[in-house]
Amino acid sequence: MSGDDLNPAAVARPVEDAQGDDRWMSQHTRFVQECKDAEPDQFEVRQDLFSPLHALNFGIAGDTTCNVLWRLQNGELENICPKVVVLWVGTNNYEHTAEQVAGGILAIAQLLTSRLPKAKIVVLGLLPRGERPNPLREKNTVVNGYLRSWLPRLGRAQLLDVSGDFVHSDGAISLQDMFDFLHLTATGYRTMAKPLSDLLLQILEETPEERQVSPV
Repeated sequence: MSGDDLNPAAVARPVEDAQGDDRWMSQHTRFVQECKDAEPDQFEVRQDLFSPLHALNFGIAGDTTCNVLWRLQNGELENICPKVVVLWVGTNNYEHTAEQVAGGILAIAQLLTSRLPKAKIVVLGLLPRGERPNPLREKNTVVNGYLRSWLPRLGRAQLLDVSGDFVHSDGAISLQDMFDFLHLTATGYRTMAKPLSDLLLQILEETPEERQVSPV
């Protein structure tokens, strides 16, 4: 981003415990512990494609760039030394502009390259959303454009954008890929996961002594 203004999408903060049951912080604490102890169970597509890579999954539904940044600053990067980190965040940043969202993602990638100097960073582009073209879908496209321009500056970070695989020639998204035009079905996950798996295997072949992948 240009200028010295503080980017609100790059400010680390935990999720407010609106329900009063501390669910988000409990998940964060579990992820921190998993770094110390063992790998989590893998399911469905992850089991088929990513379990052989010893992948840890640290995703929490609804997180923004701010929440992920806070978690990474508060223990989730301790005791791990992955060869590759997959970062996928930003579509939940409703209150931020496209430039701010991309700046928040860049801030996370910068933290990862700083704290994990041997790791390659793969940033997944934001997927389209909504059955038909709409402002949020356009915003995600703009975010991906910023990332395509900015990430090469980090050296060890790259963008994987498979958004084009989900939009048909008439601009529509299929229910077979996204059951609510936002969250992926099993078919949609496979559409996304196959090129990601291919890229991870390519990266790991270049650094074959240890296979560990940490999706964030």
